[in-house]
Amino acid sequence: MAHDPSPEDVVFLSTMPAGPGHRRLALAVVLIAATLFLIGLPFASVQLPEVWAFIPVYESWLIIIDAITAVLLFGQFSILRSRALLVLGCGYLFSATMTMAHALSFPGLFTPTGLIGAGPQTTAWLYAFWKAGFALFVLAYALLKDEKLAPYVRYRRARVSILEGAAFVLTATALLTLLATSGEDFLPILMNGNYYAPGSYYVAPFGWTIGPIALLILWRRQRSVLDLWVLVVGCVQILEVALSSTLNSGRFDLGWYMGRTYGLAAVSFVLVMLLIENGRLYAKLVDGQAELRRLAAVDPLTRVANRRAFDEEWRRAIRGKTTLALLLIDVDRFKAFNDVHGHVVGDRCLQMIADVLAGGARRAGETIARYGGEEFAILLPGTDLAKASALAQRLLQQVRELDIPRVEAGAGPDVTISIGVACVFPAREADPMDPGSTALVEAADKALYAAKSAGRNQVAEFVPHVADLQHENMSSDAPAAATPQSPSGKQA
Repeated sequence: MAHDPSPEDVVFLSTMPAGPGHRRLALAVVLIAATLFLIGLPFASVQLPEVWAFIPVYESWLIIIDAITAVLLFGQFSILRSRALLVLGCGYLFSATMTMAHALSFPGLFTPTGLIGAGPQTTAWLYAFWKAGFALFVLAYALLKDEKLAPYVRYRRARVSILEGAAFVLTATALLTLLATSGEDFLPILMNGNYYAPGSYYVAPFGWTIGPIALLILWRRQRSVLDLWVLVVGCVQILEVALSSTLNSGRFDLGWYMGRTYGLAAVSFVLVMLLIENGRLYAKLVDGQAELRRLAAVDPLTRVANRRAFDEEWRRAIRGKTTLALLLIDVDRFKAFNDVHGHVVGDRCLQMIADVLAGGARRAGETIARYGGEEFAILLPGTDLAKASALAQRLLQQVRELDIPRVEAGAGPDVTISIGVACVFPAREADPMDPGSTALVEAADKALYAAKSAGRNQVAEFVPHVADLQHENMSSDAPAAATPQSPSGKQA
């Protein structure tokens, strides 16, 4: 039964399901390659000029592309721990190392007979080993790709597996190169100068057999975008081998040039798709981090900032060294309201009040946050006590106008709020993180307590000289540090 892919499945190219768009694009690439193959086939044996610069440019690009693709596949293996990815990464690394050996041995490029002790047959055999070996790695990938990872199994470090795979590839490359150089006399003759010898037509079928088998198995098992593009690479490389080493006459003819160009295009497909998907992955990562920061800073119920975000804005405002006002707001008798009407209605009540408060804090830098269960705080940088109190009075009236029903008839006005207002000038603080910076919160809290003690549904300001005077008179009754105001704005 088909099911929607999980978020993890769409992150990596090796797990992302191949959609119709991917399949259409892959089919278009194969059809274009096949069309060019058919167009060039009648002229494959036409001899062209020997452009020696073509070989180092072509093979340098191959080495770079294969090496980068191998690194990206190893990176996905280190996360997903899929042996299929490890094998495919080793296949691309094998292609890169064999390309290097092939370039060094090419006759006439560096020396008349090539470097690394190459003979007249070395380059042709290295090419045969290179293409057949890569096909074997693709075959192994196809056979391993559906392997299920055993849960709760402790795996070795991915680095160890990658190093082992790289060591295997380098050893295989060294042995095959040694066979093609020192063991050249024991191998069939594939080249007569720049032209193919009859023996090449007996060796080529081995590569022709491995490639199609690997592609057939991969076709039956392909599910991901990576599977699809590895399949495309295999199809194009079959056309490459056919055009450049079987259906043409030798080096530097039209088929040879076209086949090499096919090979360069083929290995580029997977790299391009990996780079595109890596770009999309980073874009998703940035979006995910932004969403996490938003979720971490927003109260899920009221959709305003939470205490953590408020603390961050507090530190930023303190560093600004400007006048800083704070409103502490408490919903009057909310516990009784919640007990009577239930949590669903209580939550809706808090949401409505939060919307009103958010509408009042609109200037840049002003922050509203849910400070506790039914407590809110509004931070007002660059605002003096008078302006802060005026805003508090407006919010008080707007909450009253919501007409949220009270708990029971005769119990007073509808649901209301009480607000404590305080203001400080943080520039006098030597250290923004000093405990003295909490004085504003303590002052606003005292003012809020005064407003509630004076009958609720009103605003109270914290006035320092009044607090000092009452402290001298040893008046221990709270709210000694605040001056309550009635809803009309006059002191009570």
